[in-house]
Amino acid sequence: MIVASAPTRLDFGGGWTDVPPFPEERGGFVCNLAIERRATVRLQLSADAPPPNDPLVAAAMRYAGVGGARVHVHSDFPVGAGLGGSSALGVALQAALAAARGAQRNSQELAEASRAAEVEELGVAGGFQDHYAAAFGGALGLTLTTRRHAAPIALSSTAVAALEARVCVIYTGESRISAETITAVLSAYRERVPRVVLALDRMRDLAVSMAEALHAGTISELAGLVDEHWVHQQSLHPGITTPRITAIEQTVRAAGAQGFKALGASGGGCVLVIGPVESMPAIRHAAAELGDVLDWRVAREGVLVSTVPDEGLDARG
Repeated sequence: MIVASAPTRLDFGGGWTDVPPFPEERGGFVCNLAIERRATVRLQLSADAPPPNDPLVAAAMRYAGVGGARVHVHSDFPVGAGLGGSSALGVALQAALAAARGAQRNSQELAEASRAAEVEELGVAGGFQDHYAAAFGGALGLTLTTRRHAAPIALSSTAVAALEARVCVIYTGESRISAETITAVLSAYRERVPRVVLALDRMRDLAVSMAEALHAGTISELAGLVDEHWVHQQSLHPGITTPRITAIEQTVRAAGAQGFKALGASGGGCVLVIGPVESMPAIRHAAAELGDVLDWRVAREGVLVSTVPDEGLDARG
């Protein structure tokens, strides 16, 4: 039996600039950090396995050309958290399917296969960053044009410790953004609405600076960049923030937060808060009144694959 797990991510900046057609037309850049909140797949090839009920599992199998398998998945993160969970699952599925067939796939190939399965089999025309974070792990600077170039960002042990001490992740308990909002943002970009084009350009540039701050280990500088990013992110569409997110933002700022943004496309899910070490206990305590404060740590490795003794698996329902 094959076991594969892939991490989710915190997107510090550049989200939306990885979604076509922006990368091909203006060039995108994303800065993110993989975290140890993983999607895990346990897979056995089986010719007599019933078709999976889960659309993502079925799509991954079709894309990989696998006709029968028993698959069990486990997610170590809330549903709709805006942490790139579905992409983490997609990467883990592609890694497990490749290993089961004896195929060798590198991190970029797994990221591209996972994203292609979503687009070609499910018709989900999202971005690239979540798949790359899940495949590569660690901190990543992802440059996007007509191609994708992933550049791991070296983090010192001091920087890792500072990130884990000064970054708080809060789950709002709300479902994340609607497809209608995503469509509205992309339509506004295609129509060259100045507000949206300028915001996306600035978000891309901020992400470049975030990658430099991460490499230097200057977390306070990162906090300021994240804070400005949130201003531009909100300007894309009114549905990106919610009353709950606004309440959390006001509460953590009063407790000493230096940087704040919603993760993923937003409209719910998780928010990220950066603050000074001495303020973090107060920030976490205040945030816990409005959402679930999630434990997390840096995932230094991306997708992991192993072989374990076979055991009976029910097809995922």
